[in-house]
Amino acid sequence: MRLGKLSKIGLALGFILLLAACNSVNADTKNKEVNLTYVEWDTEIASTNVVGQVLEDLGYDVTLTPLDNGIMWEAIANGEVDGMVSAWLPQTHAPQVEKYKDDLDDLGENLTGAKIGLVVPSYMDVNAIEDLTNEAGKTITGIEPGANMTAATENAYKEYPNLEGWTVVTSSSGAMTAALSQAIAKKEEIIVTGWSPHWKFNAFDLKYLDDPKGIYGAEEYIGTFARKGFKEDNPGAYSVLNNFHWTAEDIESVMLDIMEGADPKVAAKKWIKNNEDKVADWTKDVK
Repeated sequence: MRLGKLSKIGLALGFILLLAACNSVNADTKNKEVNLTYVEWDTEIASTNVVGQVLEDLGYDVTLTPLDNGIMWEAIANGEVDGMVSAWLPQTHAPQVEKYKDDLDDLGENLTGAKIGLVVPSYMDVNAIEDLTNEAGKTITGIEPGANMTAATENAYKEYPNLEGWTVVTSSSGAMTAALSQAIAKKEEIIVTGWSPHWKFNAFDLKYLDDPKGIYGAEEYIGTFARKGFKEDNPGAYSVLNNFHWTAEDIESVMLDIMEGADPKVAAKKWIKNNEDKVADWTKDVK
């Protein structure tokens, strides 16, 4: 009789432990909040929404915070946000890394083969920055004023004297691509600050202008950074950021869906559904 009672108690305890085990699935994610920041470039809108959706699918409460470039880096360094997947290195964001490196956790690259520079439609009869004379009314259509690419372009005349007197019109990534689309539709001259991967290279016949002075650097990569202490505070989410790697083809497919009118969250969900193996590799360390 006593043995039977003990057996029942043992079964009850076992059942409780089983429930606890079931409830501990993704315990790493329970009641965890993650705030990812990004610059509103088409590439970073795509990548941040994909990573954010993967974290949401794991049970995290995710906030995506768009910020100006300089403020984004400062926010991570100050611990106001948790991380980002939007660093262009080794050149574009080198000043920010140098400024805040002691307060950042560098998780390395998440995409290789990136590039920035001046971009023109292929029908324009110019192939190098040093060959520019008075094309497009001596105007370069840029992006945000706080972007390092904008600063490099505004100071390009120091390396390329032929750009003395040229004007850089700052706006946004969306305004730049809209101006590019409109100019191409009319087959007008236009010079933009561009980068790849980007959907515009799939949509239009474009070319980079040769940059022999190297003001835009060589090939770049896109990297991931987190605030100090994020690994200890939220090891599951940190591991996803640390494991996040994909290709230019991956990001361009998401960007193209967004460009064609899809909500970024919807485009992210579509890519995740079609790439379960890659996502499984990013999330393999989440307990």
